[in-house]
Amino acid sequence: MTEQLSPPSRRRAAARLGVVVLVLALLFYLVAVRRVIDIEQVRELIRASGPLAPLVFVPVSALLAAIFVPGTLLAATSGLLFGPLVGTVVSLCSAVGTAVITSLLGRRAGRAGARELIGAERSDRIDAQIARGGLWAVVGQRFVPGISDAMASYVFGALGVPLWQMVAGSFIGSAPRAFVYTALGASIGEFSAPLAYTAIGVWCVTGVLGAYAAHRGYRLWRRRPRPEPAAEPPRAKLNP
Repeated sequence: MTEQLSPPSRRRAAARLGVVVLVLALLFYLVAVRRVIDIEQVRELIRASGPLAPLVFVPVSALLAAIFVPGTLLAATSGLLFGPLVGTVVSLCSAVGTAVITSLLGRRAGRAGARELIGAERSDRIDAQIARGGLWAVVGQRFVPGISDAMASYVFGALGVPLWQMVAGSFIGSAPRAFVYTALGASIGEFSAPLAYTAIGVWCVTGVLGAYAAHRGYRLWRRRPRPEPAAEPPRAKLNP
């Protein structure tokens, strides 16, 4: 039996989700569009921490990415500060940290409202789909260029993707781009270097794989089995 929300409950759920979306949109505008955070100052602060700079950079970068500082700039900064090898490890750890922060916040802020708004029956179906393919949904999203990882992780958290899937999916899916942007940051000023060409090649391959995975995932979703209508009870036969 499908749970039906009363109009006041549905309005409250929509209002809660609306507030969350508004806050995230405001953060995105201020940080990603208006660039109110100066990356140069962040870079100097990290550099001033000396030998501990890589350890300091990981949580700082994870928090900054969670409020929509572009991950490309943060990874390039990591490459510029630490080089391609250490920088890639640092960027990848930061990406996983961002996934943890944003998915937990998304679950805390939007999970209950999303379930109320969607309804218990549909939420259970989504949970079942996440249990089957949530990990690879996270991996595929990381491969698709042009999508904010932080914003996607907030959505994944609100939909109830388990934390282990977020961690594993982010680690697998963010590894190619962590190398790409870190390597490009490390090769600033010498874009003819083999490192830069390698990074660009990996970026192209990752983008193609991401587009293919997104297309295939959409087609599989379109072909998913529809719930069969309930059978009508047999009618009683009338004796002549």
